[in-house]
Amino acid sequence: MTVDEESAGQRLDNFLIRQLKGVPKTHIYRIIRSGEVRRNKGRVGAQDRVQAGDVLRIPPIRVSERCEVQPAHTAPARDFPVVYEDDAFLAINKPAGVAVHGGSGISFGVIEQLRQARPQARLLELVHRLDRETSGLLLIAKKRSALKALQDQFRARETGKTYLALVRGEWPARLKVLDQPLHKFLLADGERRVRVTQPDDPDAMRALSLVKVLKRVPAPPGWVGGDSLTCSLLEVTIKTGRTHQIRVHLAHAGYPIVGDEKYGDFELNRQLDRLGFRRMFLHAWRLRLMHPVSGEPIELQVELPAELQSWTKPVDRD
Repeated sequence: MTVDEESAGQRLDNFLIRQLKGVPKTHIYRIIRSGEVRRNKGRVGAQDRVQAGDVLRIPPIRVSERCEVQPAHTAPARDFPVVYEDDAFLAINKPAGVAVHGGSGISFGVIEQLRQARPQARLLELVHRLDRETSGLLLIAKKRSALKALQDQFRARETGKTYLALVRGEWPARLKVLDQPLHKFLLADGERRVRVTQPDDPDAMRALSLVKVLKRVPAPPGWVGGDSLTCSLLEVTIKTGRTHQIRVHLAHAGYPIVGDEKYGDFELNRQLDRLGFRRMFLHAWRLRLMHPVSGEPIELQVELPAELQSWTKPVDRD
C-alpha cells in the first residue's frame, strides 16, 4: 500500500482506519504495536505521520463474515462547546472523560461524534491530541491545507500550549524548568505508560516543560484527611508535545497531579473520590498559534470547568 498526496501528514493509525474499513480498530492497533505494519521496510508507530510515497506493508487481514454482516457501532452525534471557528478550523472545549478518537477498546471519541453532528462537513480532522482525562482546548481542521499548516506549527514548536494543573504539595517557586527525556513503554496488559529516562537511552524523547506557580490552594470543602492538605495551582507551558508529558514530569518531581489515576497519589485520589471529586485536575487552558491561512497570531483560552472551579477560583487572563 502506497500513501498518496492527499493522505500525507496523517497519523498511521488514522490512515489505516480509513483504508481498512470493516477491520476492528482494536485489531489495527494490535498489528501496529506488534510490528507487523512496516513503513519502507522499517517499524512504525501509531502516532507517526505518513508521507506521500511511503510504502506500507500490511499483514494479511481477514474480516469474518460475522463482522461483515453486523453493522458497525455508529458514534452518536454530539456537539461540543465551540471556542473559535472559521472556514479553516475550529477550536472546541473538550470535557474530561471523553477520548479524542476511538481505538484501543474505545468505540468512538470526539472526532467521530463531531463528524456525526456535522454530516455536511467535507473534512474534520484532529490537529493534535489531549488525554482522555484532560479537559480544554482541542483543534479540529476543516481543510487539508489547514491541517498540514497547523500540524507543521506543532511539530516546529511554534505554538504556545499552556495548561493548568493542581498538584499536591507546595511547588518550589525556583523550580521553573523541567527538561527531562521521556521513554514510552507498555505494561504486561498492553496499557501505555511513560517514565523519565536518561539522555543516553536510545528511546529517549526530549521533553521540556516550563512551570509557574499561580497560587497555593487549601484543602477542598469537606476534607477530613488525617493530615493537612496543601496544593499548588500551576501554569505549565510545554515546549514539546510528548505523551503524558506534564503528568510524568510533575510526578517525577514529587508533585503528582491531583486525581491522576496513572501517575498520581492513589491514597489522596481515594479520599477525594469520597468527596465527589473524580477527575484529573489538568486543563488545556491557553493556546497561541498563527492562523493557518492568514498567518495572523491567535490566542485562544478557556477557563476551568465548573468541577475544577469549585476547588479554586478561576485564573484571570494575563
